Amino acid sequence: MELIKPKKLKPGDTVAAVSLSWGGAGDGSMLWRYNIGKQRLREIFGLNVVEMPNTLKGSEFLYKHPEKRAEDLMQAFEEKDIKAVIACIGGCESVRLLPYIDYAIIRKNPKIFLGYSDTTVTHFICLKAGISSYYGASILSEFAENVEMFEYTTRWIKKALFSNDIIGKIPPSPVWTSEFLPWEEKNREIRRATSPNNGYELLQGSGVVRGPLLGGCIEVLEMLKGTEIWPDIDRWNNAILFFETSEEKPSPAYLEYWLRNYGSQGILSRINGIIFGKPYDNTYYEEYKSTVLKVVRDELKFTGLPILFNMNFGHTAPMTVLPYGAVAEINCEEISFSIIEAGVL
Repeated sequence: MELIKPKKLKPGDTVAAVSLSWGGAGDGSMLWRYNIGKQRLREIFGLNVVEMPNTLKGSEFLYKHPEKRAEDLMQAFEEKDIKAVIACIGGCESVRLLPYIDYAIIRKNPKIFLGYSDTTVTHFICLKAGISSYYGASILSEFAENVEMFEYTTRWIKKALFSNDIIGKIPPSPVWTSEFLPWEEKNREIRRATSPNNGYELLQGSGVVRGPLLGGCIEVLEMLKGTEIWPDIDRWNNAILFFETSEEKPSPAYLEYWLRNYGSQGILSRINGIIFGKPYDNTYYEEYKSTVLKVVRDELKFTGLPILFNMNFGHTAPMTVLPYGAVAEINCEEISFSIIEAGVL
């Protein structure tokens, strides 16, 4: 089943900011950063940003009330003048929204949903509802980046969400960072230090493969296995599976366990390829590569499955946008990655 694509954004559109996981955007110590992200959405992208009733009620209230977070999501999809929904930030427990979701509301009102990390949960909610969503920037992180947004991040937001042209080849970012400067207002004019990026690495595979994009933050996906939003096995057929790890920097042993599960479920035997995001702080860079090959190539014998590593999506900056269900291409000969259709209508 193909996913419904939402309509593209245009300057002047109204978008909703939502706090679906950690509610820090509304904490007194963090409101300044939320306001920077909101200002960038207006000045760089021409968007009018509105908050839902609970967006800024703070981390303590929202932790205690997952049903209010879900109400905000439902209302944002229902309101006709809202053209996109953007997550303020991730967190660790938005899976608690599941009892309060009305999938019919989302399906009847397809619109852009953007976020990453723990918002993998909401992407899989959209997937169950049958609409495409977008793994990419959040308000408190990328839109509120110190000093200015990364041009690479801005470019791919515009290409994926504001244009119905084919997204095309996505080259590696020339630089990367995951330096954490405390989110204190005194640090707002300090740029994060960047390092040169060594580009994509082909771990194995040959030729050219294509398939619809499906994946997310690998730790969050562990919370979803066996839930009502975990996809049926056929949904994985011919997919390009994307994984990335969070700032928690899970050990290679955990990656090993998780990958074996994807093998045991029969998922890895159905997909056409895998792309991995750059590890946070480059921690376990070589170890992750070895672990992936140990499980996929040596244990499961999927010796021809194309695997690209060190991609620019997820918890390191800058980042591209990955539309769920859009057909992507791994070219093993060029060591390149493309999305060969438009992300939006």
